[in-house]
Amino acid sequence: MEIMNIATCRVDFGNPTKGQEKAIIEILKMKNIAVVGLSPKPNRPSYDVAKFLLQNGYNIIPVRPAVKEIFGLKCYADLEKIDQPVDVVDVFRRSEYAEEIAKKAVKIGAKALWLQEGVVSEEAYKIASEAGLIVIMDYCLKKALIRYKDRLNG
Repeated sequence: MEIMNIATCRVDFGNPTKGQEKAIIEILKMKNIAVVGLSPKPNRPSYDVAKFLLQNGYNIIPVRPAVKEIFGLKCYADLEKIDQPVDVVDVFRRSEYAEEIAKKAVKIGAKALWLQEGVVSEEAYKIASEAGLIVIMDYCLKKALIRYKDRLNG
């Protein structure tokens, strides 16, 4: 399904516009999610979000240098090292790293770039959206799934 280039920007305090909602739902229908910056520590937000996604049927691809596995899944040092298709690149890194991650997301053929709460980069947005990726910025993927789960089958 083609979305009218809904590369979107920041979600306003968890109150997405109708266009942003369409983009969020489209992303939530994608199943292969590379989580960049996934921590092996259970008390970290990235761990909590990835675990929730796993429990809800998503294929999580951990991206974390110097870690061999998280949740029993192989960790990749870099997006470009992943040997399987990636639909969504979910970013748990500081904003200054988002631009480079966006370039790699485009290079590996991802369909969407999701920058978690607190991660904002106009440069990453521009790179990804100009390449045709759907972009969500400054919003939590777990919160989105909780909010829109009932709208994923339609």
